[in-house]
Amino acid sequence: MHTPAARAVALGTGGVTYPGGIEHVRAVRIDLRALLRDCPHADEIVLCASELAANAGLHSRSRLPGGTFTVRVTVIPGHYVRIEVEDNGGPWTEHMSDPTGHRGWDIIRTLANGWGIEGACNARTVWARFDWPE
Repeated sequence: MHTPAARAVALGTGGVTYPGGIEHVRAVRIDLRALLRDCPHADEIVLCASELAANAGLHSRSRLPGGTFTVRVTVIPGHYVRIEVEDNGGPWTEHMSDPTGHRGWDIIRTLANGWGIEGACNARTVWARFDWPE
């Protein structure tokens, strides 16, 4: 198992793959905090990445036994931070114990400067971009 600092470096160089359960969202937050310690919008980015990772663990095939999701981060200091969460695709399923009514999307739409979804069947990548003020 890699340390949070090692995973933080991996996030910015190629991504880190986590087991698909939502119990691993905490590790995503820890890893991102280490990577974004100098970013003025670190709290907002970590919150949005948590939402995207939780969505992967709740609604995609990533939630199935052996499933995974991958988090990637691009940091261009003074310009932007882009996060991506790639899940195992499949039909988006409504999880019975998810009482949020998809409010996570509202958080991402409010905090990110841009976002999108690519893919669907075999893999889906959801991304969000956050401008970094000079």
